[in-house]
Amino acid sequence: MSDKQYNLVAMGGTFDIIHTGHLALLNTAFLISSKVIIGLTGDEFAKTMGKNISNNYASRAESLKSEIIDTFPDSDFDISKLENDFGPAILEEQVQALVVSEETKEKGKILNDLRIKTGLSEVDVIIVPMVLAKDGNRISTTRIKKKEIDSKGNLA
Repeated sequence: MSDKQYNLVAMGGTFDIIHTGHLALLNTAFLISSKVIIGLTGDEFAKTMGKNISNNYASRAESLKSEIIDTFPDSDFDISKLENDFGPAILEEQVQALVVSEETKEKGKILNDLRIKTGLSEVDVIIVPMVLAKDGNRISTTRIKKKEIDSKGNLA
């Protein structure tokens, strides 16, 4: 029997360049749940969202998997390709919570509205505070690509 709050939570992201903000989301998910489904944005879906990704889906999936195995050993997780905003979190009846950042918290309400429409129960929405860089602004892949900061939030 697990001492975790949830048996299954979902979270999502593009994870183009894994940074401290991503690790905060993953850490929260693994702390509260026995298993985590991670929706990883597919290349085509990323383009429709206006994201200019540097790494293709296969390399992002491999990097994410390696990071989880290294940073959160013995964690139970699945990586699922996201072709829309929610992927398995809409359909998976056993999902009990959605882990989101402050930036994406509105997705929790949208997800719950969709779940209710499909006859599923609502999920808890766990909001993880944004991780700030040394300059007090949030850490983001965009800022890392612009060489403003590194993946840990240090000023470049």
